[in-house]
Formats: sequence, structure tokens, C-alpha cells
Amino acid sequence: MKTEDKPMNTKTKELTLIGLMAAITCIAGPLSLPLPFSPVPVSLTNLAIYFSVYILGMKRGTISYLVYLLLGLVGLPVFSAFTSGPAKLFGPTGGYLIGFIFMALICGFCVDRWNGRFVASFLGMAAGTAVCYLFGTVWLAYQMTLSAGQQSPNLIQALPAAFAAGVLPFIIGDLLKMVLTLVVGAQVRVRVTKAALN
Repeated sequence: MKTEDKPMNTKTKELTLIGLMAAITCIAGPLSLPLPFSPVPVSLTNLAIYFSVYILGMKRGTISYLVYLLLGLVGLPVFSAFTSGPAKLFGPTGGYLIGFIFMALICGFCVDRWNGRFVASFLGMAAGTAVCYLFGTVWLAYQMTLSAGQQSPNLIQALPAAFAAGVLPFIIGDLLKMVLTLVVGAQVRVRVTKAALN
């Protein structure tokens, strides 16, 4: 009986941890600081995702973010500035919301693959963040072409301005978030693994 209960008990704990990290992302996500020169605010969403994938691993961490995303899409005000709904995907920051999925997968894979190796994990997280930047920049550039009116630039022409508004102001802060995750998350991951997943 005990051997049958153990997998079920572990599964319940995994689901609880996924729900807990999704809840933390829901708390952190709306906390944002608008920038006067950019439609993209400073947000804690990516920090929550970094911690989720570092603590839970690629699969569970990505599921945690998807839960958060679905909650926001159905109307819970968990996106930046307490916004919600499908229309958020079609706004200036919609590309980042989709890019976060790939960021979670890449960051989680690299952390799982090189857990305990600071530089390798950091580079992997940076690569995942760069992919998120790519999605966000392309979508933001597209939004700029729509809002420019009759003299709208094409997508390629709008990319430098989108990069300057949606990536450059955030690079240093995101690098610091990665370092914080790698320093603090390592201890949390070990304790969570011992307490819940073994």
C-alpha cells in the first residue's frame, strides 16, 4: 500500500509546487514600473519565471508559467499594471508574453542540464532571455508599423527603434535578475527537492 501511495503523494506535491510558483508569478507579474520612453514597463514577471524554472526544472517551471498565462487570458488581472485578457497579446508587450514560454523552456533545459555550474547556467538563461527579446522586439516593431499611420516604416525599419525601446533599457536589470536567481535559487532548489520531490 505504501509503495502505491508514494507516487501519488509525489504527484500531489509536484502539482502543489507548480500552483505555488504560478501564484507567485501572479503576484509578481502585475508589479511593474512604466517607463516614459518605452511602451514596455519594468516588470518582475521574468524574475518569477527564472525562479520557477530554476526551482522546479524545465517541465514543471514552464507549466507554472502557462498556468499564469492562462489565468491572465481568462481575465484575472495578473499581467503588468494589473491588466488581463486576450487583448493583451495584441498590445505592445504581447510578444514578450509568448516569448516567456520559450524562455522558460530554454532556461529550464540549461539549468537542468548544467545545474550547479554557474557560468553554464547563466549563459543558458541569457540565451533563453535573448529568444524572449527576439519575440518581443519583432512584435513591438510590428506594432510600431501599425501605429505610425500613413508614413509607417516597414518591419525591418522599425526593428532598431523596437530594440531600443524594448530591450536596451532592460538588459542590465535582467542580468542582475539572473545572477540573483542563480545565487538564491540554488539553495531553494536543493531544499525543495529534498522536502517535496524525493
